[in-house]
Amino acid sequence: MNATDLHQNISHVRNRLSKAIDAADRAQDSVKLIAVSKTKPAEAIKVVYDTGQRDFGENYVAEAVEKILALESLDIYWHFLGPLQSNKTRLVATHFDWIHSVDRIKIAKRLNEQRPDELPPLNVCLQVNIPAEATKSGVSSETELLELALAINEMDRLALRGIMAIPAPAADVGQQREQFKSIAQLLSIPDLPMQMKELSMGMSGDMESAIAEGATMVRIGTDIFGARYN
Repeated sequence: MNATDLHQNISHVRNRLSKAIDAADRAQDSVKLIAVSKTKPAEAIKVVYDTGQRDFGENYVAEAVEKILALESLDIYWHFLGPLQSNKTRLVATHFDWIHSVDRIKIAKRLNEQRPDELPPLNVCLQVNIPAEATKSGVSSETELLELALAINEMDRLALRGIMAIPAPAADVGQQREQFKSIAQLLSIPDLPMQMKELSMGMSGDMESAIAEGATMVRIGTDIFGARYN
C-alpha cells in the first residue's frame, strides 16, 4: 500500500472516530486510536507516524521488536496486544510501553521482574474473556479478574490501567453494543483498584459501538493498513 492510500485511510478512520465520539456525547480526547501494525513493514508505520499518529499496536514479539529498533528515533508509544508466552516476557518488558493482554499472574510477575529500572512502569490492561470463549485468551470470571488485578496492583514495575476484550464478531449493532456494555460493567466490580479506567475494545468493524459503550482505546488495523500479511 502506498503513502497516499495510507494517508487517506488514516484520515477516514480519524473522521469515523471523531463522529463516533460526538455521537456518544464524549470529549474528543477521551478515546485513543491505536494503529495496529502487525505484519506491516516499518516503512508503512513511518508513513502513518508522519500524519501525527503516535500509538501503534503489535501482536508478534520478534517481528515487533525488529520494527521498534528500526524506528527507535521516533517518539512512538508501543502497545503489545497479542498472547504472550513466558519466554518472550523480557522482550515485551524491555521494549513496550503498554501490554493489553495480561491474563495470568505468572506472566505479570515475569514482566514486573524484567522491566528495566530506568524505564517507567509498564502500563497493563488485563484481557478478559467473559463469557468464556474456548478459542480466546483472558480471565474468564469476575473472581479471576479481581484476584489478578489485586496481585498486579502490588507490583511496582507495572501500572494497572484497565481491561481489554475481543468480543465475539457481531454484524448487528445492537448485539455489538450489548457485548461492549457487559465488558464496560466489569470496571464496576467491587474492590477493583480505582485506577483501572481504561477500556481497550473496538476494532475496524465495531469501533462506533465500542465508543458508544465507553471504550477509551480502539485498536484499528485493517482500515488503516489494509488486509494483513500472513
